[in-house]
Amino acid sequence: MNEERHNWTKEEILDIYNLPMMELLYKAATIHREHHDPNTVQVSTLLSIKTGGCPEDCGYCPQAARYHTDIEGNDLMTVSHVKAQALRAKASGSSRVCMGAAWRNVKDGPEFNQVLEMVRTINKLDMEVCCTLGMITENQAKRLAEAGLYAYNHNLDTSEDYYKDVISTRAFQDRLETIDNVRKSNVTVCSGGIIGMGEKLEDRAGMLVALATLNPQPESVPINALVAVEGTPMEDMEPIPIWDMIRMVATTRVVMPKTQVRLSAGRTEMSREGQAMCFFAGANSIFAGDKLLTTPNPDVNEDMEMFRLLGLQPQKAFEKMPQPKTLDEEESQYEAIGERPKWSRPGHTIERNELAKQKSKSS
Repeated sequence: MNEERHNWTKEEILDIYNLPMMELLYKAATIHREHHDPNTVQVSTLLSIKTGGCPEDCGYCPQAARYHTDIEGNDLMTVSHVKAQALRAKASGSSRVCMGAAWRNVKDGPEFNQVLEMVRTINKLDMEVCCTLGMITENQAKRLAEAGLYAYNHNLDTSEDYYKDVISTRAFQDRLETIDNVRKSNVTVCSGGIIGMGEKLEDRAGMLVALATLNPQPESVPINALVAVEGTPMEDMEPIPIWDMIRMVATTRVVMPKTQVRLSAGRTEMSREGQAMCFFAGANSIFAGDKLLTTPNPDVNEDMEMFRLLGLQPQKAFEKMPQPKTLDEEESQYEAIGERPKWSRPGHTIERNELAKQKSKSS
């Protein structure tokens, strides 16, 4: 029986990643079947509740205000709009709604209160609720937990070594600190990364080391293929081969046997056969809907047809963990405490990010 290990090394993970493909697939699929139903895949819907205008300089992201990407910014969605979208997602087979806001970090106030009400509303629909809102404090994590939040997403993106070549406006340690703050509540952790950003294989292994050595390991790990968006610093990156995605999914499954491995961004570039190989290798979650925040995604009807062809069933809500209890605002034990956390601003410059910023100013 393969159990969680928290002492993985980069060398061990590289050895797994570089196994002959058939051996890697067999190893990953065997471990997958020990811990999961191989014919069940969780379906999540990703909803951008606040789009564009982000102050960060993440080289892959079309929502960064400093780049010119034709993304139309919008104000925070209303609770009623979010509820309507959640009901639509539930009717199409999703068991989880993931709400994303293009913020650097959560700030206490009316907007965060509105997000808390969204969480309460969706949890009362008997759906899992996930949020990705940037860095958060322990107090904010506990307020989200009281509202009924099931999971908090905060991706590491890449290895600590390569991180400084992707983002200069916040530090890798801030990511780990946010995950630690989430762990101090009863909210589950969702954290993964992106491949295809120009990183080395050692960086892919390094990212998995950072995730697999967390104790406990994240309950959910999204594996994204870069979607190169015009106007971002990474607009000219070539799509990664499907074999890289299969290897990354399989390796993640081996080193994190109990985790839900999410086949995330980049699925529009993948054939059904390629996605089927990823499911065989251990992926057991996808995002459904025509968009992932701002990038294209397969239509939900296409996904349901793929499920039919492969004999896959959508996972029901709360199969892995019990449904959180929702406390209404007046019952809450936690409230805003006027925090002003000092999240890092490393201050170095990334040449391709600066060039994209200058190009944006001149266009």
